[in-house]
Amino acid sequence: MNKYYFEGKTKEEAIETTLQELKISKEDLIVNSIEEKSGILKKVVKIEVANMNEIVSFIKDTISEIAKNMGIGINLEVRRRDSGISVTIFSNNNAILIGKNGKNVAALQLLIRQMVNSRLNTPLSIIVDVGNYKEKRIKSIEMLAKRLAREAHKTQTEITMDSMNSYERRIVHEALADDKYVYTTSIGEEPNRKVVIKLKEEK
Repeated sequence: MNKYYFEGKTKEEAIETTLQELKISKEDLIVNSIEEKSGILKKVVKIEVANMNEIVSFIKDTISEIAKNMGIGINLEVRRRDSGISVTIFSNNNAILIGKNGKNVAALQLLIRQMVNSRLNTPLSIIVDVGNYKEKRIKSIEMLAKRLAREAHKTQTEITMDSMNSYERRIVHEALADDKYVYTTSIGEEPNRKVVIKLKEEK
């Protein structure tokens, strides 16, 4: 995962030179920085860039090496998105990769993000999942939040949920954002912060 430097009379010319030299498309190009230098006779624009294809290869190689050291065979599915990269890991031992309440996959995602983004000026969104665990977890949390919201409205009593990380709390807040009868707030300190489902005042 390298950084490259190219110059041109304009930003557009520097980018065009980059695409030709690296033999990549504009969608594969990440421009880290742009520096303009004006001299007596001419202006030069210097850009620092990264190749998205190299970043994807780095992520795949790093995750594969970590899994190998854990003694776990894996397959990877990588999807490129407008805002970043999504990686799904498939293995015969998803439980270890996921960890209790998703702690292992969360730690792996954080590690990969830090390794990649330490090389980039503009942070790249990187999502790491194991066997679609996160997708299933989101649906599970949304269903729980809506069930507890109905219970809170029925019993006219606020409900405090179990401790959740910031990502899971955000799922609850978003799931109940448009609820007619309840609203949500968070209480406590990390890592024991909780969502409270409260009743809206009747108009």
